[in-house]
Amino acid sequence: MREVGHRSARPGPVLTDLVIPLLPRCAFPPPGTPLACAVSGGADSLALLVLAVAAGCDATAYHVDHGLRAGSAAEAEVVADAAVRLRVDFVALAVDCPPGPNLEARARHARAGALPPGAATGHTADDQAETVFVNLLRGSGADGLSAMRPGPSHPILGLRRSETVHLVASLGLQVVSDPSNNDPAYQRNRIRHELLPLAGEIARRDLVPLLSRQAGLLADEVDLLDQLAGRLDPTDARALADAPVVLARRAVRRWLAGLDGRGYPPDAAAVERVIAVAGGAVVACEVAGGLRVRRSKGRLLAEPARSDAS
Repeated sequence: MREVGHRSARPGPVLTDLVIPLLPRCAFPPPGTPLACAVSGGADSLALLVLAVAAGCDATAYHVDHGLRAGSAAEAEVVADAAVRLRVDFVALAVDCPPGPNLEARARHARAGALPPGAATGHTADDQAETVFVNLLRGSGADGLSAMRPGPSHPILGLRRSETVHLVASLGLQVVSDPSNNDPAYQRNRIRHELLPLAGEIARRDLVPLLSRQAGLLADEVDLLDQLAGRLDPTDARALADAPVVLARRAVRRWLAGLDGRGYPPDAAAVERVIAVAGGAVVACEVAGGLRVRRSKGRLLAEPARSDAS
């Protein structure tokens, strides 16, 4: 990652006429709070920046260029112009993301690594509904189906995409058009342009509010399960074996994720293997990260897995 541009400015004006109806449905931090805004130049991210200014945040616009399209560097100028108009700081960043498998995921990872921690993104309720479907197709449990959480990192989840487009158009801001958003090679695009409209037609209703509401309900349930699982010692084999399996799985998942230096959650099969060790069905098992979990004197111990040569 490298910084390729930086412009400083003072906080801009409050755009009350256009944003008063929208701000109560947003989740921005208190006025004066520094807020890094990820701004690609699309309508959603530009609306994020506008609303952050209107909410009184000390916003900075961050643009990340992946270098994946010819002329992508010019998109930074669109964001820079918007930042000048709104009188907020602007930072242009560039990351290397060579073509290859899992390009979308790798680009997302590179972008997240370049942005400041907790940067705000312009995801809307429409993105939330798409994420529910994406995670459903991946076989995610409640954690995945709860999707994104409203808050300073996702402050405009309560808005619809049509509203951000209207806001930006009303302000006369130039918008970057990303042709990859219509490429059916990407699963999310097919969900957006095919699955959601078809499901809405079958249901005879707009599914975005419904799916967003379901995500919120599941998020509340996930929080409760996390709270209950947090009281369970995942290294206490007897306690783990006696606990409701839903809580045991969650406690083991959190424990294994903490053991992995990258913090990646383990797969479901690994969790079940550890629970089998706790219940005495097997003596030990291996999990990702080169670790072996075994039971000793009623405790679960994680240690480096023995190599074939040892």
